[in-house]
Amino acid sequence: MPVEWIISDAPVPYPQAILEMETRVAQIIAGTASEAIWLLEHPPLYTAGTSADIGDLVDPDRFPVFAAKRGGQYTYHGPGQRVAYVMLDLNKRGRDVRRYVVALEAWIIETLATFNIKGETRQDRVGVWVERPDKRPNPSGPMPEDKIAAIGVRIRKWVTFHGISINLDPDLSHFEGIVPCGIADHGVTSFADLGYTTTFNDLDLALKSSFAKVFGADDK
Repeated sequence: MPVEWIISDAPVPYPQAILEMETRVAQIIAGTASEAIWLLEHPPLYTAGTSADIGDLVDPDRFPVFAAKRGGQYTYHGPGQRVAYVMLDLNKRGRDVRRYVVALEAWIIETLATFNIKGETRQDRVGVWVERPDKRPNPSGPMPEDKIAAIGVRIRKWVTFHGISINLDPDLSHFEGIVPCGIADHGVTSFADLGYTTTFNDLDLALKSSFAKVFGADDK
């Protein structure tokens, strides 16, 4: 069965999203449902991955905090950010977690390139980053970099869930309540912060096109 693309127009509460993902993953494992990509927004909230350090929760009373059984540390989700929950069957695509994460990174980078944004990965940091030559250089000299997209995955019986988030135009001050992904010496950016005006519809179309290039064109 081809990959099903689902788009939610209204923000989806986090507990509801987890419940629906759990249900779909169980169906994929049972062979009763197709793979799916779910595109949505959340209300403002923080999630704590399995490696989260409580010391990175700077302002615990700012937004609701949810324990997420995905990998990674603290992440912010909220309006203006496109979350893509990725439910794929790696039994069919290759049982290789690292290869899957690399494919997610490539998917994000390919999507950003559609809008002439150069996304890059770093060996010592998860997610996708953009260089900021417009910012003051760090005292140590390296080019300043900001994170534009996050990745957090979970796999059950080789079926994936959770996924990626890309900052379109969120309130970047909301990230100040956490140390995003445990990285304190780099910032966070978005399409809007970089000067790009883009709609969710345009971003979704780019995500779908780029997915076909990276994962294969067996979607609907």
